[in-house]
Amino acid sequence: MAELRLGPLLRYVDGSSATFWVEASRPCTAEVRCADGAGGSARTFQVAGHHYALVPVSGLTPGTDTTYEVLLDGVGVWPLPDSPFPPSLVRTPGEEDAVRVTFGSCRWAAPPADEKDPVGPDALDTLAARIATEPEGERPDVLVLLGDQVYADETSKATQRWLAARRNLEDPPGDQVADYEEYTRLYYESWLDPEVRWLLSTVPSCMIFDDHDVIDDWNTSASWLADMRATLWWRERLLSGLMSYWVHQHLGNLSPRELADDPLYAAVRETPDGTDVLRAFAAQSDTDPASVRWSYRRDFGRVRLLMVDTRAARVLAENERAMLDPGEERWLREQALDAPDSRDHLLIGTSLPWLLPHLVHDAETWDAALCRGERGARWARFGERLRRRADLEHWAAFPASFAALTELIAEAGSGPDAPATVSVLSGDVHHAYIAEPEWPSGAAGSPRSPDARVLQLTCSPVHNSIPLSIRLGFRFGWSAVGRTIGRRFARHGKCAEPPVNWRKTGGPWFGNQLMTLTLSGRSARLRLEQARVDEGGRTVRLRTVTESEIAS
Repeated sequence: MAELRLGPLLRYVDGSSATFWVEASRPCTAEVRCADGAGGSARTFQVAGHHYALVPVSGLTPGTDTTYEVLLDGVGVWPLPDSPFPPSLVRTPGEEDAVRVTFGSCRWAAPPADEKDPVGPDALDTLAARIATEPEGERPDVLVLLGDQVYADETSKATQRWLAARRNLEDPPGDQVADYEEYTRLYYESWLDPEVRWLLSTVPSCMIFDDHDVIDDWNTSASWLADMRATLWWRERLLSGLMSYWVHQHLGNLSPRELADDPLYAAVRETPDGTDVLRAFAAQSDTDPASVRWSYRRDFGRVRLLMVDTRAARVLAENERAMLDPGEERWLREQALDAPDSRDHLLIGTSLPWLLPHLVHDAETWDAALCRGERGARWARFGERLRRRADLEHWAAFPASFAALTELIAEAGSGPDAPATVSVLSGDVHHAYIAEPEWPSGAAGSPRSPDARVLQLTCSPVHNSIPLSIRLGFRFGWSAVGRTIGRRFARHGKCAEPPVNWRKTGGPWFGNQLMTLTLSGRSARLRLEQARVDEGGRTVRLRTVTESEIAS
């Protein structure tokens, strides 16, 4: 009899359809039956000895809640027997409903319940507990996970013990994951957490990778990539990372129509074992990144979300350095400007912040200038070493891409059909803040100030460490003294003034946290919540740190 190994994950949802991701223990037919009579089924496909299905469900009624069950070969496997959680349900949006978007990034898997958590309570666990105890209360309409869903290069002690039973950890890559099977261990560890498993079964999710899904500072520079390709273990790690991401995260980002039109998905499903087909795809995406698009668009009524790949789509040659290759940049532009009268809010999900603390921004721009030779070969070598050691590889480290994104945001936010807000949603930097740009007026060649309110909304981590050095460094980075030092760096690198100014209007906040945007018509509210233990030390709750109206 087939058993449910992982899932279900409720992924795509619109007014009448949804998709559900599951992993089974053997080949079977996975079926979802909803209480309102809607349903769907799909045959599992095989990758590296594992059996997965993405079940499309149609016929749902807009603006309703319906519970569901999962069956494998006709036998019920979800809900789990004696589950302490309410039944999982699908909530379909109505035409006039507000849209709640909860987002964050950087989540280490929570330790077992009988072990002390070294980094404090998990914000996703805490969100799940709140929804479970208040089933009629507020819940997100979508959970946007902005990278580092798993940590291939920072494994837990439990995973290290599992790895040691499988191979010699004295051999590279040591206690990091090496192949597809070891990646599946990371997803089991993360998604079998009872609270997170239930949360992902009842709240739709959108996901995109960041560096730790493969390795820290993935695709920092051309020389970094050359060094990695010279190691014996890198190719297997990269291909396994891309394959496992496609299976566990990317497929669920797509709508049923996109899945039906996807030739790779069809090819994997049509063969008894899709491993070789998927591996060939991953190899092609490594040798020709422009041949693959991991970015995608989701529309939630009049809210448009563009999730942007800022890792695999990079151009790394120093004389052509770009965050996005030309095809990806063109796609982003087309989606941001498409049908402007059909959206009231534009969200751009990019794991890496567009607007950083001023000192950090200037340091990254300066380092990029050094690396491309503005101060000579000796400084270029220094710049490359600094870039790797200090993780200087955000949008600011790709100055042309920073300017292009700034111009696109101004254009998308302008005109008679401008959205009420343009929000850049980011994570990565292990703290939260709000930054608001100001376009220079009257500067020759500068973009006009947009009509929409534009915000950089950064929220990280969901569950991770926040060393004192990070706290002090980012606080200093926002300071007037830090800004003065940053401008000196920029002058040394002969860097042009950035095309936009910005100021911090909230934060920085440190802790395990989530942000939520509530978008209704042309109004928008923002709330930041942190997972905190109450004074008695027994109960963990999400506490509101700040809440404000950003558009009315």
